[in-house]
Amino acid sequence: MKNRILGTNGLQVSAMGLGCMGMSFGYGHAQDKKEMIALLHAAVEKGITFFDTAECYGPFTNEELLGEALAPFRNKVVIATKFGFQNGDSTKGLDSSPASIRAVAEASLKRLNVESIDLFYQHRVDPNVPMEEVAGTVKELIQEGKVKHFGLSEAGVKSIRSAHAVQPVTAVQSEYSLWWREPELELLPALEELGIGFVPFSPLGKGFLTGKIDENTKFEKSDFRNIVPRFSAEARKANQAMVELLNTIATGKNATPAQIALAWLWAQKSWIVPIPGTTKLHRLEENIAATEVILSTDDLQQIEKAAQQIQIIGARYPEHLQKRVGK
Repeated sequence: MKNRILGTNGLQVSAMGLGCMGMSFGYGHAQDKKEMIALLHAAVEKGITFFDTAECYGPFTNEELLGEALAPFRNKVVIATKFGFQNGDSTKGLDSSPASIRAVAEASLKRLNVESIDLFYQHRVDPNVPMEEVAGTVKELIQEGKVKHFGLSEAGVKSIRSAHAVQPVTAVQSEYSLWWREPELELLPALEELGIGFVPFSPLGKGFLTGKIDENTKFEKSDFRNIVPRFSAEARKANQAMVELLNTIATGKNATPAQIALAWLWAQKSWIVPIPGTTKLHRLEENIAATEVILSTDDLQQIEKAAQQIQIIGARYPEHLQKRVGK
């Protein structure tokens, strides 16, 4: 597995990370703990060094899972976690008050079984707390040795600049893939200017770009995708055009649609590190194998030309969650 650098302070991680949310939260029932520990061990053995969690995934159980599973590899891995929701509950309001940030840091350190949090993201921008206060609090935690790097998730460019001026931001996390390209408009140019790494979550379109989901797919009752407009049956049917494009490229590369989607991301910038999530070993292996797929200039031009003809249907968040992003 090749490595990439996030930010200007030398945070080196595997070119692909592992998003761990779905092991405990968001995509139906929580997975079997022993199976997920085995999957996390396999990820390390196959070269992944970058793992993404948050206190609200569970809440709390996902951090505890990683704390237990990754303890034997502590000096080999980078664990990113997040603060910013009231009582660690994403269904409640935002809270990035300095006291809350500090409390979350202390609790996360214990759950993750670490002496310092490698990368500490603000999960969502809190409009009630000035970004300078948020960044200042994390800066103090870095000075105290409790945090190593500062990150922002789903933040707008104005917030990123405000934070970066107080405490250098190492990475920004947001959705980015062939079916969600809004970051190209303002976010990516700003990150390049400031020297901040980019960590795309849902790089496979919450599973859609694997080609294994169509308009007839049924999700578990508690699966987040049930409330996502882009996952309505009508939208899934219309959006198959993007999967067909990936299939066309994949056939010529002896690859899968998911591998082409990931290879496309790596080809965009050298400081992009996607974090596809999975709970299945064969999917983990498929995603890791994508690091060996190389897209030529001609391939990328073909994808770009075809993608411009495809109109993606459906918002990526329901309205109440959309209000929390891009601030």
